[in-house]
Amino acid sequence: MGIVRTDSITYEYIRRDEEGNVEGITTAVDRVSLDVEEGEFIAILGHNGSGKSTLAKHINAILHPTEGAVWVDGMDTSREEDLWDIRQTAGMVFQNPDNQIIGQVVEEDVGFGPENMGVPTREIWERVEESLKAVGMYEYRRHSPNKLSGGQKQRVSIAGVLAMHPKCIVLDEPTAMLDPRGRKEVIRAVRGLNQVEGITVILITHYMEEIIHADRVFVMDQGRIAMEGTPREIFSQVEKLKDLRLDVPQVTLLAYELQKRGVALPDGILTTEEFADALSRAAGGNTEGHGQGGRPSGKQ
Repeated sequence: MGIVRTDSITYEYIRRDEEGNVEGITTAVDRVSLDVEEGEFIAILGHNGSGKSTLAKHINAILHPTEGAVWVDGMDTSREEDLWDIRQTAGMVFQNPDNQIIGQVVEEDVGFGPENMGVPTREIWERVEESLKAVGMYEYRRHSPNKLSGGQKQRVSIAGVLAMHPKCIVLDEPTAMLDPRGRKEVIRAVRGLNQVEGITVILITHYMEEIIHADRVFVMDQGRIAMEGTPREIFSQVEKLKDLRLDVPQVTLLAYELQKRGVALPDGILTTEEFADALSRAAGGNTEGHGQGGRPSGKQ
């Protein structure tokens, strides 16, 4: 069993009138099964209302499935006695960092979680230091969070979760409120945690360019898993992504349009570097590997 596993889970939102009578039922997650191995970087994509954020809240036991079951590091999220351990194992980072930051000083905020866990004071400060360094925010440790940019605040939020030493971090659209620079800062920090610290990452997003270095991608639509595969396998299906109301990275779309016009480019180009290299080969008459393409060299 992986560190996170969901077994055919369904979650229904029940709408009631002022008198408490049921007005309607919306199925937000519909028979979803996932198995995430420890150390993986998993991305879950989907347009607004696809069910991806509802699914994320099940991993941290914020929500419990109407049907099916969720296990985190072997613990059943329906067991009340395991709730504390589950939330220590799978930390959660939300969209708005202002909802997660409560300290007046960055280092105090990051130390809040370990302090609540009863970690000895000396170890708290060690964790604060290592967590802030891991997300590139150590030099801001004595700053007020109010003075930070959106991307910096979100990195502090991630440090606060990291200080609790989770095995897995679930990020629910962590860059949705950030500008492009802030998004890059946060994704760079998240990838570093996965690659250097070996922390399992589950990234919920609708920004396609954020997931090109993921190990696996799940695309959700109407509460179900509509697509599954590596980033290259997913981005090789441009028309299906369009049908699911999702964009693709501009470089992927450009390569696809050139393919349709007869240029011999491989499927699922992910980066500008790949595109330039493939275009150069195509211009030289080298069509070898058309429709193939491997994973980008290294997780940068």
